[in-house]
Amino acid sequence: MSSQNFEFRLPLSPEELLKSGDINQYVVQEVLPIKHLPSQLRAFQSAFRTRGPLAILDHFDTIYSILHHFRSIDPGLKEDTLEFLTKVVSCHSQELSSILDDTALSVSDRSAHLNALKMNCYALIRLLESFENMTSRTNVVDLDTGGKGKKARAKAAVGFDWEEEKQPILQLLTQLLQLDIRHLWNHSVIEEEFVSLVVGCGYRLLENPTISFQKNRPTREAIAHLLGVALVRYNHMLSATVKIIQMLQHFEHLPSPLVAAVTLWATEYGVKSIVGEIVREIGQKCPQELSRDTAGAKGFAAFLTELAEQIPAVLMSSMCVLLDHLDGENYMMRNAVLAAMTEMVLQVLKGDQLEKAARETRDQFLDILQAHGHDVNSFVRSRVLQLFTRIVQQKALPLTRFQAVVALAVGRLADKSVLVCKNAIQLLASFLANNPFSCKLSDADLAGPLQKEIQKLQEMRAQRRAVAAAAALDPEEEWEAMLPELKSTLQQLLKLPQEEVEQQIADTETAEEVKGRIRQLLAKASYKQAIILTRKATSHFQDSEPFSHTAVEENSFLNLLGLIFKEPAACTQGSSGDTVPGLSGSEGSASVPEPGGSERNAELVKQEMLVQYLQDAYSFSQKVTEAVGIISKMMYENTATVVQEVIEFFVMVFQFGVPQALVGVRRMLPLIWSKEPGVREAVLNAYRQLYLTPKGDSARAMAQALVQNLSLLLVDASVSTIQCLEEILCEFVQKDEIKPAVIQLLWERATEKVPCSPLERCSSVMLLGMMARGKPEIVGSNLDTLVKLGLGETFPQDYRLAQQVCLAIASISDRRKPSLGERQLPFRLPQDHRLFERLREMVTKGFAHPDPLWVPFKEVAVTLTYQLAEGPEVICAQMLQGCAKQALERLEKSATASSDSKDTVPVLPTFLLMNLLSLAGDVALQQLVHLEQAVSGELSRRRVLREEQEHRTKGPKEKNTSSETTMDEELGLVGATADDTEAELVRSICEQELLEGNQVLAAFIPLLLKVCNNPGVYNNPELSAAASLALGKFCMISAPFCDSQLRLLFTMLEKSSLPTVRSNLMVATGDLAIRFPNLVDPWTPHLYARLRDPAQQVRRTAGLVMTHLILKDMVKVKGQVSEMAVLLIDPVPQIAALAKNFFNELSHKGNAIYNLLPDVISRLSDPEGGVEEEPFHTIMKQLLSYITKDKQTESLVEKLCQRFRTARTERQYRDLAFCVSQLPLTERGLHKMLDNFDCFGDKLLDESVFSAFLSVVGKLRRGAKPEGKAVIDEFERKLRACHTRGMDGIEEHEAGQGGSQRALSAKKPSTVSRQQPLTSVDSDNDFVTPKPRRTNHRRPNTQQCKSKKKAKIVFSSDEASEDELSAEMTEEETPKRTTPIRRASARRHRS
Repeated sequence: MSSQNFEFRLPLSPEELLKSGDINQYVVQEVLPIKHLPSQLRAFQSAFRTRGPLAILDHFDTIYSILHHFRSIDPGLKEDTLEFLTKVVSCHSQELSSILDDTALSVSDRSAHLNALKMNCYALIRLLESFENMTSRTNVVDLDTGGKGKKARAKAAVGFDWEEEKQPILQLLTQLLQLDIRHLWNHSVIEEEFVSLVVGCGYRLLENPTISFQKNRPTREAIAHLLGVALVRYNHMLSATVKIIQMLQHFEHLPSPLVAAVTLWATEYGVKSIVGEIVREIGQKCPQELSRDTAGAKGFAAFLTELAEQIPAVLMSSMCVLLDHLDGENYMMRNAVLAAMTEMVLQVLKGDQLEKAARETRDQFLDILQAHGHDVNSFVRSRVLQLFTRIVQQKALPLTRFQAVVALAVGRLADKSVLVCKNAIQLLASFLANNPFSCKLSDADLAGPLQKEIQKLQEMRAQRRAVAAAAALDPEEEWEAMLPELKSTLQQLLKLPQEEVEQQIADTETAEEVKGRIRQLLAKASYKQAIILTRKATSHFQDSEPFSHTAVEENSFLNLLGLIFKEPAACTQGSSGDTVPGLSGSEGSASVPEPGGSERNAELVKQEMLVQYLQDAYSFSQKVTEAVGIISKMMYENTATVVQEVIEFFVMVFQFGVPQALVGVRRMLPLIWSKEPGVREAVLNAYRQLYLTPKGDSARAMAQALVQNLSLLLVDASVSTIQCLEEILCEFVQKDEIKPAVIQLLWERATEKVPCSPLERCSSVMLLGMMARGKPEIVGSNLDTLVKLGLGETFPQDYRLAQQVCLAIASISDRRKPSLGERQLPFRLPQDHRLFERLREMVTKGFAHPDPLWVPFKEVAVTLTYQLAEGPEVICAQMLQGCAKQALERLEKSATASSDSKDTVPVLPTFLLMNLLSLAGDVALQQLVHLEQAVSGELSRRRVLREEQEHRTKGPKEKNTSSETTMDEELGLVGATADDTEAELVRSICEQELLEGNQVLAAFIPLLLKVCNNPGVYNNPELSAAASLALGKFCMISAPFCDSQLRLLFTMLEKSSLPTVRSNLMVATGDLAIRFPNLVDPWTPHLYARLRDPAQQVRRTAGLVMTHLILKDMVKVKGQVSEMAVLLIDPVPQIAALAKNFFNELSHKGNAIYNLLPDVISRLSDPEGGVEEEPFHTIMKQLLSYITKDKQTESLVEKLCQRFRTARTERQYRDLAFCVSQLPLTERGLHKMLDNFDCFGDKLLDESVFSAFLSVVGKLRRGAKPEGKAVIDEFERKLRACHTRGMDGIEEHEAGQGGSQRALSAKKPSTVSRQQPLTSVDSDNDFVTPKPRRTNHRRPNTQQCKSKKKAKIVFSSDEASEDELSAEMTEEETPKRTTPIRRASARRHRS
């Protein structure tokens, strides 16, 4: 076909070029075979060298064929084609720039260039898209396979790096569009298809997910410029808007690239209107439609958010069309609109110099933000708090809104969503860091200055009122002062003609208004103007007082002026003293100068601003204090991120001097033991920031500040607080974060080289001991110094300091049991070391003195002796003998004295007996620990060394022949047997030697038992506590002795009148339950009984002990755990928190709570021993919140429904109904209730039961599927029918439904009776639900007896259906207990 008589039409698909169409329409003549393509391409290249870009007119079929066979041809041919076509289009672009300016261009030439342009562009763009499709498929494969070797595979697919080739092609097309090519078309109107072809390739490239990668940024910018030219020159606005909306709905990676493009168009190309068009299209989207199209909503939201960040000023004019989405269901769109408003507040509406309209817009945006702080969706509430955090950080929040937004943040701390709470904490932290008030926000510090300034303001206002009142009460004096000058002026003016006056009176002015003008002129001392105006008024207001009948004489005129001037003073006399007419005149006169008044006003305004500032600061500090109280309760949340935010918040609050912050700083200490690494590290960072970076000019000053801060933490610190602080300091020391100057200062304070108080000296020793845990050489190298300063021969002895010295020295010993592979000898000191000599002497000498600090000292002294001494039992025996000898000597003296009187009995001082028994108990316990750890570990170490020595001395033949021994060693049987032998040896020593015969400890048993068995005789509280604790320690040694004294222990535990004794024995029996579980097991109910002890101290101790025993599987967990559940409503918050923590931990142990719930419900709803209804609800809400598995829920629903049959009181009906309503029911759970409807149908007459089941219906409706709503409606109808007419209503309802349900029930037995036989019931008659108000004489006597016995709901925990098996723990899931004590009988009991 001749190039002069055809027209190339851009096809919608490549196949259209193969079909013949209109006359003169170009049609591809032949699709060339692959083997001819290289030669034809070379022919095309030759033609190009001669004819230029018009060569395409004769060789288009070649390019078409290459495109047709693109997947099959050689990569080299593809690359050559792309390179050649790029060259052709570039050459054509250069030619067109000169041709288009040629006015003499013929029609045929114009047609040829137009066809060539369309052919070249079509070929290049289709080739570009072919390459893009191929690389896109490669990228999809890379995403599936992890992307390894992606670049190499992409290069292998196309033969070169395609990513680098796209940008030049796009720039070439952009350059082409920038030419005035519309002159090639008739009437200079470019066809839409050509523009769509060029811009379409840009959109196609954007669809590739890799376009958002950073390395493809040049390509994104090239596409944006290409589309920008189309927008400016080719009216592409409408098409671009529609295309962008479509792409945002379908491609999640495109919001960022499209935002960059739109920003470029609005800024560099000046096409700001496209922003309005796109936003209008998004605003017109139906909110209900977006709630279903989550992908589209996500794209729109991301686009709006990022667009607002880039060009907020352009977007702000279109915000009104987006407001409807704030009321839509899709939370992402609400978040996007709110984020856009925030960007406008931050970037456009910021500053104090805003115009009124801009200020109103900013206030509207902030109002909307505050309102959505209470949005129904937690993600929106969280986002609002994040946005306010940004606003506060950039100081864009007006001061007038400070209190409202702070109150919003404090209120959100109680939000159910963890994310919202976290962001509320962050917002409050930002408020603290950016507050405009003060660096110290203490209520007490601010209250004083505020009251002082308020008082000063009141005095200034009173003074101002007094001055104003004085000025208002002296009008005569003012008039007399101005009268002489006024007379002189009047005399001069009376001689002038009236025509020369300048003061005029308007027609609309009244007499009162003119009088006001005259008063102002007189007040300003403008007497001439005042007289002229008065003369005018006398002629103008002849009928109005006081101007009527006034003569022009001097005296009459002065009287008129005096009357006008004095009138306002008379009217306002006795008023509040505010600004009055005449006041300014008086101030302008000689009595009160004008400058002094203005200065007073300025001072008053300044004082008012100061008071307002202090009031705002005080209100802000009060809100922060309120927030501290709430946030401190979130310290132990389950979510690690929230805990970290709480820790960071308290660090900041502490730095701002809020007094309550110290409580939070101390409360975070136990988090150092957290299993979450992030939480532990947050605590370390907090203390590092607060205490390790003190301010100071020198290293010495910084060390002093650090030591002082750490010493303050030790003031009134509990034992647990000290342990936590020790762990933190140990960590710091191990990381060398404690400077040597700090340790040096501590030693100087401990040795009194630096003046300090006794408490500061003691705290220094404590801190040295804590640090020695990380580096034992801190204490080990100065052991003699410590002994000298704390255990010296001074009198009286400082037992507090001595105790801390012992604890510090103990830090150099390894308190753990030596490991099996330990080869090194444990660190021990000889018996004759100065340390033990001083300890023995201090214990024995202090024994005879009633010093309360001696008791804790001797405990740590005994412990230290057993930890560090060789043969510690000898040293401690000497201590015991020395103390006992002193007691006997004192008793002999008492006996000698009593023998003279012959009436009295020899008496030993109570404190001596208490000290003796307490010391014996400590030695007994430490002797046991020494045997089980040190002696047992040493035996194991020696055995290992002996076996290694024997192994080395064996010959090669002996090693080969002992195959059986080697097998046992590999299985670990030899070591296990040896360990059992050593454990048996230690056990035999404890049971047969320590408390038998002539042993030292055995001598104290009769005395101990006598004191414990006679509480009436030995009724001293301290003695009883010491004796009971010592008895518990003695029982730890020997199983036979423990067995013989258990009854005495538990009798004291239950009947002792002293809470301290009961608390001590609770701890002792807990330890015995771990050491001798089989012996204590029958006494377990007595342990649970202490959970209801009237004493708060005992309940707390019992809760702690039972928590450890149950979680370590040392006691059987049955329905008695309901006693722990009762602690959830304990009036003491610490005990309630302890119980909550217990159930949180128990919920992690498989199905433990699920298995216990039936018995717990039974016991708590028991009329005789249960709890009241409201506390029952509180407890069950907490316990049922742990039921999350669907299987567990369905099984519990079935069990609870069946329990309605055995319930005998209305209270029990209500309790069961409440429990059902608290379960997270599903559709299957609903079917379980329908299957068991007969169990509770007759109970629905009770309003509470009916309401509980209605709440179940409400919960089911929220997430119900359409097909499940019919079942829910049916269930609700049955509920209402039973509620109004009882079970008869159900029969009528079923009759109305065709009796299908009854027929189904008649055909087959119920699911419950088939799957879960109730073995405790004799016949089916027992399942008949009792009729309301039915008398007992209608029942058989056997049933009457049973009903009397069953006054509570009886749960059979052994019943289990097949459906429940998956919800109960399997053998593998059951926690196994590991303990060196044999408990075979316990396992038998458990089975």
